[in-house]
Amino acid sequence: MRIPVLSLLLVMASGVAVAAQPAPAAPIDLARYAGTWHEIARKPHFFQRNCAKDVTATYTPADGYVKVVNACVQADGTPMSVEGKAFVTDAPLNRKLKVGFFELLGWMPFKGDYWILDIDPAYRWVIVGGPEREYAWILARTPTLDPATRGYIDARLTAHGYDPKSLSVGAAPGH
Repeated sequence: MRIPVLSLLLVMASGVAVAAQPAPAAPIDLARYAGTWHEIARKPHFFQRNCAKDVTATYTPADGYVKVVNACVQADGTPMSVEGKAFVTDAPLNRKLKVGFFELLGWMPFKGDYWILDIDPAYRWVIVGGPEREYAWILARTPTLDPATRGYIDARLTAHGYDPKSLSVGAAPGH
């Protein structure tokens, strides 16, 4: 019995490390962040399984939260949208938010982490993820990015512990 336990302890101590959480970006100006962002790529997740193209996220600062409207077009051409609320959890830095899309009598029982990991100084693109790297998005103010910018963003994804190849590229707008 000692040999299997000792072997397990040796394997656990052999340098297998748990990756540290990704570091959020510099402080975010929520007024500049507001507006519509186009999805360039995403790490596939069940809650976007029906989105086929033209995926957008629109953010509007409100009293005590940020209004979120996620929209897309489904494969059959039907538009779909969902409205939620994002709450800043690291004010005044505004890099970490909790977002919920289900409200029951003024209570949001389910909220997910929304961390702004990297952002262009001119707020043209952003990398969004979470502490466990279960999801990620590349969003931009325009529906497409040039290859050089995308290459830079992929390098930043790697620096945050993501595999850029794990993100699926969104369908071209209107296609």
